Amino acid sequence: MLNGLSVGSMIDALVPISRFNKGEANKIFDEVKKSGYKIVVKNNAPACVLITPEKYQEMLEIIEDHYLLSIAEQRIKTGSKKTYSFDEILAEHGTTEDELESVEVDFE
Repeated sequence: MLNGLSVGSMIDALVPISRFNKGEANKIFDEVKKSGYKIVVKNNAPACVLITPEKYQEMLEIIEDHYLLSIAEQRIKTGSKKTYSFDEILAEHGTTEDELESVEVDFE
């Protein structure tokens, strides 16, 4: 999400809170939609960050992935049960990775 951020883009992202007081909320929201985020500044300090719903969802997914990874790593470290590789699971079920990739999946 923050790939490619530069000082210039951070400065462009700053929005004084006074713009909201001047009735520019719709314009600011359009800017957020275009750039992905804006940093609202009050008394020369960041007060909040406005982001698009897509960026918010992306952040939630990154956080969830990190959380699940940490749980998995902890279970691997402390778990006493045997673990199985992906290839072992495929062999147990008599299938191959190519067969899995060729299966059509319907999402409802």
